[in-house]
Amino acid sequence: MDIETFVEQSLGEWRSQRSAHHLAFGHFEEVRSTINIEAIGADAPGVLALCKLYGVSPETIVSPFKMSWEGESDWDEDQVIEGSTILVPVPDSATTGKLLREKGYAETMESAGTYKLTEDGTFILTTAYDRAAAEEKIWFATPNLRFRVSLIKTSSGKGVTTASFSSEVRRGVVA
Repeated sequence: MDIETFVEQSLGEWRSQRSAHHLAFGHFEEVRSTINIEAIGADAPGVLALCKLYGVSPETIVSPFKMSWEGESDWDEDQVIEGSTILVPVPDSATTGKLLREKGYAETMESAGTYKLTEDGTFILTTAYDRAAAEEKIWFATPNLRFRVSLIKTSSGKGVTTASFSSEVRRGVVA
């Protein structure tokens, strides 16, 4: 599998159920959300801005997409969790590359992570931030069911502050 195939398989609306263990707080959280993943053009202003920020030629990118989400957590039932970000894959081989993001996972700022796709189709993204590091693995059990495991680590990478597991089911079945 290459990044273009992975992005294509990810497009659509997903219902997500996430269980997160916030080890630093000794807290368990359950989050239910809807995630929308849609393809966007390589000439979209947000895509071009990310390319400029990271000094990447727009000709080297593939399959840019926008991800938006809305959900609720049992940690704070009155707060709606929502947001969106633009993601821009920049492959350097058939199975590896960089992923530019308008907003990061562990810190809400621009970020660039490195990805690789394993032989079994698992997408692994690693992103280093100033105060933390994130590792995320996503794989498909079927075309309409995918799983995601995320770790937020200390900046040294030696300690884990948050671990989560998500199951995501696509709304509107894709054949």
